[in-house]
Amino acid sequence: MADVRVICAIGRSGQLGLDGGMPWEGRPERAFTEDVERFFEITRGHVLIAGPRTIASFPDFAHEHRTLVEIRSSDEPEEVLSRFADRVVYVGGGPAVWDVYARFVRHWDINTLPYDGEADTWFDPAWLLAGGTRRQSPG
Repeated sequence: MADVRVICAIGRSGQLGLDGGMPWEGRPERAFTEDVERFFEITRGHVLIAGPRTIASFPDFAHEHRTLVEIRSSDEPEEVLSRFADRVVYVGGGPAVWDVYARFVRHWDINTLPYDGEADTWFDPAWLLAGGTRRQSPG
């Protein structure tokens, strides 16, 4: 079985998204740019599975240093993960994907950012109950 992980950023109150993007997207402060850099560094050389919108949002350079795999809601998680039995697989795409894949996630890497504003999507702590380990970065 693949070593399944999630790396994500949340706001101070668990904010994940706003209007289909991250609420802090485009903010120039160092904490936000470092989070993006850290994401690309940690996922380098690994597999990242996500829905079509998330995969389409990756810059061209990201395709060179990781295996990006577009998944659909009709895909069986066991079948998708079986294709990468000896690899580290990061599950991206947020709540809709995590609802389906959380039971397979062995490690949640959650970075808390210094954002405490508006959001319409929130991190669900129930995803953590699927097992594995969790690393929380202070914001």
